[in-house]
Amino acid sequence: MGALTHASLVEYLLEEAYEVAETIETGGDEAELKGELGDVLLQVVLHSRLAEERGTFAFTDVVRSLTAKMVRRNPHVFRPDGSLQDTFPATVEEIVLKWDAVKKAEKPDRANHFEGIPEALPALARAQKTLDRAARAGLPPLAEPAPLVEPAPLVEPVETRAAGTPLAGLVEAFDSEHELGELLLAVVGAARSKGFDAERALRGAVRQYQDQVPPGS
Repeated sequence: MGALTHASLVEYLLEEAYEVAETIETGGDEAELKGELGDVLLQVVLHSRLAEERGTFAFTDVVRSLTAKMVRRNPHVFRPDGSLQDTFPATVEEIVLKWDAVKKAEKPDRANHFEGIPEALPALARAQKTLDRAARAGLPPLAEPAPLVEPAPLVEPVETRAAGTPLAGLVEAFDSEHELGELLLAVVGAARSKGFDAERALRGAVRQYQDQVPPGS
């Protein structure tokens, strides 16, 4: 193994973050969650140590920067000196508006509402984040794609979705991945409107399918 660099550590940071998510979503106990969070923290420590060796910043600088950002971006919670306000907003909507206003003031040169959404996010998560940003910015709602075939129920068990089923026929009706992408985006939009996390839902469905497959198959 060569010398550690920020780039060489990226895969481990992502892996540890996903392990935290899996522990939470599969009902892991507190001891397991504590260990997984420690693994994520180790990645922060390692990146900070690499930067410290180059003389750019240390772990304490990361903590101070985070503290300052939380105080700056939450004026409804903290006074400028970091002490708590006497009163707090009455609604989540008010908190979101204040948060967005502070972020907009911090980065007035952003080209559009979607700048800052990581390109590396999984596609479903990026779609949901994009739609969240659009809604908070007051942009027009997502237009539904024109139906290509009669609407098909999307709740069949995975094992029955073979060729010739209505769902398979729906996909067969597409002439391009662009059309399929429009349908997937519409599904994410519908999920978001119900308060569902499309990425988490798909992870759960995949996990359930994997659990149904007999060992050794």
